[in-house]
Amino acid sequence: MTGSGKTTVGKAVAEQLGLEFVEGDDFHPAANIAKMTAGHALDDADREPWLRALADRIRHSAAAGEGLVVACSALKRAYRDKLRAAAGPGLWCLYLALDRDTARDRVSRRTGHFMPAQLVDSQFETLEPLEPDEPGMTMDATAALATILTRVRAAVPRSGRGTAP
Repeated sequence: MTGSGKTTVGKAVAEQLGLEFVEGDDFHPAANIAKMTAGHALDDADREPWLRALADRIRHSAAAGEGLVVACSALKRAYRDKLRAAAGPGLWCLYLALDRDTARDRVSRRTGHFMPAQLVDSQFETLEPLEPDEPGMTMDATAALATILTRVRAAVPRSGRGTAP
């Protein structure tokens, strides 16, 4: 979810766990960035090359036995399933939940990012929160970073191959 603090939390988790951090936004093709910058939401077809590139990066790390923390808006179960297929059983998801108004406020105050606040609603319309059978946890995105890190450190599997978007 845009504005949830994925990058901030992801970098901190990666540092705490001694894992590499990957920013999922870096895998968007130029056409996707241009579309979002223009205020148009991505659809499943737009997201396919992004998911494929991200899955390739995850697959590479998993094959090398390296853990990885990925910050990305894998909004739908189908997207997470594609990433899970690339990572294997070690994929663990942290969903940073927040309400629309908070997301809109955070995105509107953010500088240097292509995602405009007007696309927050489209992300909420697309969102399929984690299901009970998906490895991972949901946390309040407005919680203190230290609280999030403590809970994640206690919950994340430490197999050496885990990949946590």
